[in-house]
Amino acid sequence: MPRLSLCAVVGVAVGLVCVAPPAGARPADAAVYSGVGSWVDIFATAARRDPEDVVRSLSLHGVRTLYLETSNATQREAIVHPLVVGQFLDYAHALGIDVVAWYLPSLASPSRDLARALAAIRYRSPLGQRFDSFALDIESSDVRSVALRNERLLSLSRSIRLAVGPSYPLGAIIPSPVGMWLHPKYWPDFPYEQLGALYDAFVPMAYFSYHVHTQAGAYAYTRNVVHAIRVETGRRDVPIQLIGGIADAIGSGAMSGFARAAADCGVSGISLYAYLETNASEWRRLAGVPLGARRLPASKC
Repeated sequence: MPRLSLCAVVGVAVGLVCVAPPAGARPADAAVYSGVGSWVDIFATAARRDPEDVVRSLSLHGVRTLYLETSNATQREAIVHPLVVGQFLDYAHALGIDVVAWYLPSLASPSRDLARALAAIRYRSPLGQRFDSFALDIESSDVRSVALRNERLLSLSRSIRLAVGPSYPLGAIIPSPVGMWLHPKYWPDFPYEQLGALYDAFVPMAYFSYHVHTQAGAYAYTRNVVHAIRVETGRRDVPIQLIGGIADAIGSGAMSGFARAAADCGVSGISLYAYLETNASEWRRLAGVPLGARRLPASKC
């Protein structure tokens, strides 16, 4: 598993003293965001009750990466249930599954958000295992001023990148671009391009199940999400791990449209939200999606 060189953290807030990365430091490898993924959040009590069983199930379903929430801004702990987190890491790595930590900041307390992001990145299991990547869950609108929200988001993102250096993979979990079009007051002027310069992969919450239920609707929604990210970031080859709709709210037709769009647009990875809600048929459909080879011209997605 990848190993991380962290900056020293001094002071109790955000006084970061970082050692400059060596000349010629390699760029981050975003392969951790490829393939079939699955999600476990801090509220998935049934999943957290038996990490070994969950990981065994993920392996049988061909999951390459587990996305594990470590905390959010409303929690008292920087790492919620740290021993359970350690079990997930140890079992997953033993079966060859990568694990990405994710944290949901409010951006209302920049020092707390940075400390909690770094706590996840620095976490070690009892067996010495660490996360293979960290992803920031960008969705809170607690900071009402969009200008201030963007300023704090980008400042937090720069601080995380400075702390981990250029060779550690970072993911940006972002709201659905289509969802932001449909709700233009939620997050106007979303900073795609600036985030694209700081994060190695985009992980859009492409929850088509909130809006469409047909095969054609899910296909168009998903394709538009991918196209928007590639255009707005200016990175036509940016790795994208698509999170589809809420798994237990998807019909077979919509699932087929989502899967076909993912294949046609050649995204890096695919998943549904979340592990406990995903059924056997959906697991089989996810496992059968050819990823990474774009079938449509760039102008389409």
